[in-house]
Amino acid sequence: MFERLAAPRVFGLPPGVDFPQALVDGLLARCQGQPPEALARVELIVNTERMRRRIRAIFDAGPPRILPRIRVLSEVEPPWTAEIPEPVAPLQRRLELVQLVSGLLEAQPDMAPRAALFDLADSLAGLMDEMQGEGVTPADIEALDVTDQSGHWQRARDFLAIVQQFFDPETDAPDGTARLRMISEALAQHWQSDPPEHPVILAGSTGSRGAASALMRAVAHLPQGALVLPGFDFDMKPANWAALDQALVSEDHPQYRFAKLMRALERGPEDVHHWHRVVAPCPPRNRLISLALRPAPVTDAWLAEGPKLSELDRACADVTLIEAQSRREEALTIALRLRKAAETGQSAALITPDRQLTRQVSATLDRWGIIPDDSAGIPLQLTAPGRFLRHVAALFAAPLDAPALLTLLKHPLCHSGEGRNDHLRLTRDLELHLRRHGPPFPDAAMLTRFAEDRKAPDWGAWLVRLCGQDGRGPLPLTEWLARHRTLAEALAAGNTRDGAGNLWVQVAGIETLALVRKLEEAAPHGGTLSARDYVDLFGAVLGREEQRDRDLGHPHIRIWGTLEARVMGADLLILGGLNEGSWPEPPTPDPWLNRVLRDKAGLLLPERRIGLSAHDFQQAVGAREVWLTRAVRSDDAETVPSRWLNRLTNLLRGLGNTGREAHAGMQARGQSWLALAHAVEKVTPAAPATRPSPKPPAEARPKQLSVTEIKRLIRDPYAIYAKHVLRLRPLDSLAKAPDALLRGIIAHKVLEDFVDASVKHPDRLSRAELLATTAQILGAQVPWPSARAMWQARMARVADGFIADETERQAEALPIRFEVKGGRDIPRLGFRLTCEADRIDRAREDGRLLLYDYKTGKPPGPAEQKHFDKQLLLEAAVAEAGGFEGLAPAQVARAVYLGLGSSPENREAPLAEAPPAAVWAQFETLIARYMDEIQGFTARRAMQKAGDVGDYDQLARFGEWELTDLPDARPVP
Repeated sequence: MFERLAAPRVFGLPPGVDFPQALVDGLLARCQGQPPEALARVELIVNTERMRRRIRAIFDAGPPRILPRIRVLSEVEPPWTAEIPEPVAPLQRRLELVQLVSGLLEAQPDMAPRAALFDLADSLAGLMDEMQGEGVTPADIEALDVTDQSGHWQRARDFLAIVQQFFDPETDAPDGTARLRMISEALAQHWQSDPPEHPVILAGSTGSRGAASALMRAVAHLPQGALVLPGFDFDMKPANWAALDQALVSEDHPQYRFAKLMRALERGPEDVHHWHRVVAPCPPRNRLISLALRPAPVTDAWLAEGPKLSELDRACADVTLIEAQSRREEALTIALRLRKAAETGQSAALITPDRQLTRQVSATLDRWGIIPDDSAGIPLQLTAPGRFLRHVAALFAAPLDAPALLTLLKHPLCHSGEGRNDHLRLTRDLELHLRRHGPPFPDAAMLTRFAEDRKAPDWGAWLVRLCGQDGRGPLPLTEWLARHRTLAEALAAGNTRDGAGNLWVQVAGIETLALVRKLEEAAPHGGTLSARDYVDLFGAVLGREEQRDRDLGHPHIRIWGTLEARVMGADLLILGGLNEGSWPEPPTPDPWLNRVLRDKAGLLLPERRIGLSAHDFQQAVGAREVWLTRAVRSDDAETVPSRWLNRLTNLLRGLGNTGREAHAGMQARGQSWLALAHAVEKVTPAAPATRPSPKPPAEARPKQLSVTEIKRLIRDPYAIYAKHVLRLRPLDSLAKAPDALLRGIIAHKVLEDFVDASVKHPDRLSRAELLATTAQILGAQVPWPSARAMWQARMARVADGFIADETERQAEALPIRFEVKGGRDIPRLGFRLTCEADRIDRAREDGRLLLYDYKTGKPPGPAEQKHFDKQLLLEAAVAEAGGFEGLAPAQVARAVYLGLGSSPENREAPLAEAPPAAVWAQFETLIARYMDEIQGFTARRAMQKAGDVGDYDQLARFGEWELTDLPDARPVP
């Protein structure tokens, strides 16, 4: 196939060329006129599985022929003379490293938080992989001079010495990268004495990793070996290539890896020949991009070579520049263009490393029923089986609470066997029960009682498996996995049959089960883990695997990562998210070696990823039709254009009128599409809602209110209408919390029990007894340790003052009722006011009554009590009318709020200024007004503060109207 040469044989294809198609065309051209078996003798090594699939698809399109042997780099076999063991499973290596890093954090807890355990293990695995690929040993790291570095790097260097065992092939199986380097070295040595007679072509790799580069050098020296480089810049001048000689300043250039490879082969860029005489889609654009991306030391070439650029109009004719004002607008514009491509049958691909952008574009396309073929797929942790397994795992690390319970029971894979309808009905009833009655942490006894009340004992017995899963000590990883899988399968099957329900079905379930089995195989190397560490480990393992259904996506609409730009085969390429921090992505922080130490050790610099992204950009932007998109703002912050887009636009604007016109044309085409996006988002203005003041018929108006609701009737009548006329109730929160309401309930219970005991046993009127009562009730009714401690401390702060005041109160009067119910009717209106007094005392001298109400917040002042918060005044009127159970009518001497807040303050009701009889007369007038059909229930009539939030503000559509708007009083049926 090739003429015999003493020098290495290197070919290239220019940016923008469909690399797999041109590779196949060049291969077929070289086999032209040879017997059919000539193609079968060719051994073709490609860099990715996607590249292999694309080449196979091109051959499968016909005509029929014998195919070459196509391998991926990781599948290259060693020569028969070398004994190289099989590589260790990556998951096993990760688990072994987790044990090492765990020991490091135990010995040096100040190095990193425990939560960083698995991230550190992953970064260490990445560093080891890189060391093995680049031929760097732990001894090389140990030899680094860190005397001028901080102490952190000294500790990191010392720690790396303990991974020596993983670099010794005689004591440990090699990693995949180490094995590839060993194979490359063995093949190079073997081929020197016994080179293969058949053609060996390595194509598609840039040689950015040491192991791949070593294999490339070995192949290039074969008599019938050849390299085919993707996206090789044939337009760069020799002087520009010569500037790419230092990694510290040139690593981020798209052609740096090729320059490094050619130096290793002792050849120059002029020795790279065209693999196939295929014309790039737009040669003028390739020349423009080549000049724009020149190495930093020689950007002065813009001044010398810029004016010589020709056909700038043709270079930019099929380039559209989208500069959207937001990420949402960028995603919508891209989706519109992809929609048009789907309608016209044009193949199109969005290329971006920004997964948030791809998700937004996919969601927008879903509006029109278009599902793109996303090469990245969905992380397994976000699939239905992945979420379900993570929810089950979380049971091991924390007590079962109501949100966790309902999250599991409502999951579509929970009880996915027979009887799911009954399961969903019972789950709905359980949710309402937990919202209304609690408890915050359901236990087996509570769940069993609930199921028996619903006549579903079998469901209850199945349900209690969720209880008591936490609290276990450290266990081996194998046991954690067994417990986890057994529990998950039982929950998925339900209480009517065995098995695993639908947990392991469909693509996501099958791939998740395969990952679980891999983890089970590697589990003996995982050591012993705490429950929290196991949950983190399982989530991390799921998060690093993806599920992709190749049959689901649209055949012409694709979403690719930057690596897939090398395998492009689309009529339109959209390069999205071209902002700094997105494309290129910032280098990943390295906790083990800084940039200078990496360079000294011979490792790759962080800029390597930027250089690879630059190469992907250069290759993609050379396509036939290209879109370049970015968002000007992201999360209310200005963004910075990608360095490559910045270079391109600056170069164009500096090339005179021709360049500025070309740039303006790119922007104009983008503006037309942005205008379409604005049109799609345009909504027909709707008149805002008016301030509601409904007037229901008299028979529908409430005939009974509690005394605590009168304040709401005065301040926000619409809330009374919504609650009592519409009969709407806010759903109680499922996630119970130690809020102000619970604190008030607990305080009332504590003081009721304490005062009652002190009346029966006067010696118990002491600080110690009050605090003991508080601790007892908190322990029984408050399951949150932090809240118990905080509320106990609050009670301790007010205990002395309360005891002193209580001594005076009991000397003056005798407590006779606690939490006593009462009420008083307005017969002519058919209305009843109900109430419940916290405490009623009877004066020892004259028998008059004293009313007390406990307030954990700030008690209302006299003016507020007279006009709005009439609770104690109305209770006094009820007491004087004999409305409390077991109490005859009696005059009320005093009514007092007992403050228990951070600044305790007792406030008396202004009975002298507002006597109970006068208050009741005013109350009758108020109720009579609201019983009249003419009176509307106005929303937010007299709120205490403009910022106060009501339970029914959303129903009233507050926000569309202002407090200054006049009420819209309308009769309602």
